[in-house]
Amino acid sequence: MSAPTQTSTPATGFTANVSRVLDAKLRVLDGDLPRYLLKAGLAGVLITVMLLANYLVVGLFAASGMPGGAVVGKVLGAGVFGFALVFIYFLGAELATSTMMVAGVGAATRRLSPLRFWKLLGACMLGNVLGGLVIAVLIRFSSVLSGSTLEYVGHVVETKLAYLDGGWAGYADLFVRAIFCNLLINLAMAAVYHGQVHSGLGKALAMWASVLVFIVMGFEHSVANAGLFLSYGLVAPIDWAAVVVAIIVAFLGNTVGGALFIGVPFTHLDAAHS
Repeated sequence: MSAPTQTSTPATGFTANVSRVLDAKLRVLDGDLPRYLLKAGLAGVLITVMLLANYLVVGLFAASGMPGGAVVGKVLGAGVFGFALVFIYFLGAELATSTMMVAGVGAATRRLSPLRFWKLLGACMLGNVLGGLVIAVLIRFSSVLSGSTLEYVGHVVETKLAYLDGGWAGYADLFVRAIFCNLLINLAMAAVYHGQVHSGLGKALAMWASVLVFIVMGFEHSVANAGLFLSYGLVAPIDWAAVVVAIIVAFLGNTVGGALFIGVPFTHLDAAHS
């Protein structure tokens, strides 16, 4: 296997910090693929569990009958899910959406060829989906998805798959929402890797806020959607062909949002000030 193309990078700054993260990812990916998939699987587990916790909160409030309950539940549920990225970062798990920015920096600095770019993202997404599948299987043999939670999750799944019924306009809507989702996530990660946020609390707040906003805005996260579809699809009927297409479209939109909107521009901005 050919090694990634190496170019000189500054000792400090955004590009250098992200390049070190990229090198660490590639060492595990190339040297111990099962370990890399396990790290990515952990991220899939965390994303899926926290997403289901989000929908549990939303479903309970929506079914409560209290005035504005659905809105309150949506915000509180988003706040719960916001901790998913925090846990993933501090536990050293591998999440495809944040890796997209890292891969974008690798492409911009010519440290990653196109083949290596997609190999890294593909392996990470595979691990994420496998982690989500583990949780989905456990959910299948429990009562976690039942009552108001199952009803609300079914509505969410129907809404997400309905993009595909809208023709090219629907596909574009899903794609753009996925761009916005990962733009937000990686703005937080860029702040972390830029080195201006030093405390653990500051990093956690940046990541928590970015996830809360994208959930409230209804943006699309390919890994979270995979965990959602798998969890729901093992307890209720679902169109698996539509699921695969929806995940692919969201994955590509997330890649644009993370790599092209954050990774590449921030690399050039960093180079201009070095």
